[in-house]
Amino acid sequence: MSWIKSRPLNVVMRVQLLVTMLVAVVVWFFIDIQDAISAALGGIISVISSAAYAIIVSRHKGYTAGETIRTALRAESIKIILTVSLLWSVFKFYENVNALAFIGTFILTVLVYSLALLVADDTK
Repeated sequence: MSWIKSRPLNVVMRVQLLVTMLVAVVVWFFIDIQDAISAALGGIISVISSAAYAIIVSRHKGYTAGETIRTALRAESIKIILTVSLLWSVFKFYENVNALAFIGTFILTVLVYSLALLVADDTK
């Protein structure tokens, strides 16, 4: 994820992927493959929308407060539109979705995303 210049976003997205894979494997081991696919889809939606946000924020070149706010609002709006669209798509087109595994993993990865505030930005 070298195209993401923000270290906290890069770290958090890696953790989101790790959590998604871990939950999917645990669900597969204890339940079945269909529920594991549901869990993986829930996590991937959060990762994709976070990646879109991170790409937009990483490409920001302005230095004024107004430009920074505009970039943040644009990135957040694209993240929300992408998230809603992907959630709708899974429920619409994947007939065997386990809503608990799907939404549970999605919520868990969204919570992991909030940990970006705790990751230091310096690389020292």
